[in-house]
Amino acid sequence: MTFDETTIAAPQLSENEFAALGDGEIAYIKSLNPDEAQEMYPQLEGLPEGITIFAVHGADGTPLALTDTHFAAVENAKEQNLEPVSVH
Repeated sequence: MTFDETTIAAPQLSENEFAALGDGEIAYIKSLNPDEAQEMYPQLEGLPEGITIFAVHGADGTPLALTDTHFAAVENAKEQNLEPVSVH
């Protein structure tokens, strides 16, 4: 496939437009180790080593919840009428 001057480029999104994609519709779930959780949420203190924490964020990155199980994170997203999507 070759491109020439007739090829249509995909529209460029601004940072704000990109952040708004899926807003009010999608919740992103990410697993974190205690160090990552402490970095993302400095107010957390005394997290035990070796556990996994699940962060639930809105499409724009707004933190919505922290849980100790993936199941709880998914249920939290559903309770807020959001479609849960895992981020790796």
